[in-house]
Amino acid sequence: MALNLDLAENLDRVRERIERACDRAGRDPSSVELVAVSKAHSEQLIRAAYDAGLRVFGENYAQELAEKADALRDLKGLRWRFIGHLQRNKIKLVERARATVDTVDSIRLAEALSARAEAGGYSTEALIQVNVGEEAQKSGCTPKELPSLVEGVQQLPGLALRGLMTVAPHFDDPKDARPCFAALRRLAEHHGLETLSMGMTHDLEPAVAEGATMVRIGTALFGEREPDRRG
Repeated sequence: MALNLDLAENLDRVRERIERACDRAGRDPSSVELVAVSKAHSEQLIRAAYDAGLRVFGENYAQELAEKADALRDLKGLRWRFIGHLQRNKIKLVERARATVDTVDSIRLAEALSARAEAGGYSTEALIQVNVGEEAQKSGCTPKELPSLVEGVQQLPGLALRGLMTVAPHFDDPKDARPCFAALRRLAEHHGLETLSMGMTHDLEPAVAEGATMVRIGTALFGEREPDRRG
């Protein structure tokens, strides 16, 4: 019971943050989707989050995603988003969860996703990850590489490009991330893409101010992570 109560309180606080940020930006809070980042958290906790009203969950590791998706198939309306770096040999695991792939960063990965979807007779929704800050330790295409990648992905069968995703550099003052989010918004507008996945626990407010349609929240909902189960 305490687990559910703590999670419900955390969820209320996160939703209040989103609502306040939307109010300041003159936006409708319903225009921002909350993705609960459940990486390294237990199936029990995901069930509690589902009971609290959450339906969209983000996972970073393919094996962990597949195992959780199999275990939680009884939860109707549960949707998965893969938000970690995806190796081509792990696509079959993401496929088991019918997850949206938010981290397409190369045409080779896009082609592999397309081929798998075509062979299975389904369509995979995808976002392109852009390394707006061009940080060496982070995945994602560079802004200069984006135009050719968008063009290539849009020509592939079985792959539906919905928008862009980024992880902004970490700043002590979250407001300093706002130019990165603004840059992603301009890129999306230029390419006619509507979904903007940007903003996490630390910096969701500036992300919402710059047009985020999706924020990825883990720590503010679930607290610190349990030890990772990488896969």
